[in-house]
Amino acid sequence: MSEDIAEIEYLEVMEYSLNPLIIHTDYKIIYVNGAAEEFFRTDKEGVMGQSPLDIFRESSKDAIRKRIQSAYGNPADVIEETVYRTDGSTVEVELYCHPLMIGDTKAIQTYVHDITDRKEREKKQAEMVDEINELSATLVPLLDDIAVLPIVGKIDEEKAHLLLDIIPAKVRKQNVNQVIIDFSGVYSLDQVVTDALFKITSVLALLGVRSIITGLRPEMAMSAINQNIDFASITTLATVKDALAYMHINVQEE
Repeated sequence: MSEDIAEIEYLEVMEYSLNPLIIHTDYKIIYVNGAAEEFFRTDKEGVMGQSPLDIFRESSKDAIRKRIQSAYGNPADVIEETVYRTDGSTVEVELYCHPLMIGDTKAIQTYVHDITDRKEREKKQAEMVDEINELSATLVPLLDDIAVLPIVGKIDEEKAHLLLDIIPAKVRKQNVNQVIIDFSGVYSLDQVVTDALFKITSVLALLGVRSIITGLRPEMAMSAINQNIDFASITTLATVKDALAYMHINVQEE
């Protein structure tokens, strides 16, 4: 196979790649594929001869310049960076580059992978963990071995499973033997979430902790019944005050 044919086939592979690809040498762009044109909202003619450093923030350019220079010898590690599109918008990306010979000229091929969705998921997960940690921190001690856990806000499946992981450890750490789980601050639960939350009582029972559930709305109770959740082993009362009375704890009226 001739060198010219090999070059044509290689460019075809690059052109049809779904990931943005850039080839540059001596800090000048000499080729971008179609995916890069779309990603950076530009066209080939508009970027040819431009510096690949132009897509980076000023604070990153020195490090990127050194990274490019070292990549002429060996492939560089994958890194995360913020890059600019031609319209001024920014995108979180992963970058990988390696050396490439174009005839007798050494060049660098850079792969750009958009990680915006992944970063959003990571941010959401971190926020959710913080929220659950804050929620679990509201395990309110009443007496030495009794506490109240108010479940509040919107609880989705991920939050419910995080609660299932965090609450038993929290209860054990605080040497709680009886816990009142109050659902009065929750307005809706789907079946998956209901199942996960009621599993908390089963896990606590295995730890020797007795659970009392309060604040269940009729629709939430029906959701639990429809999932064949056995209420026979769970004490359910209308309010936290009722639970305290059930436990023979006097509550002072204001």
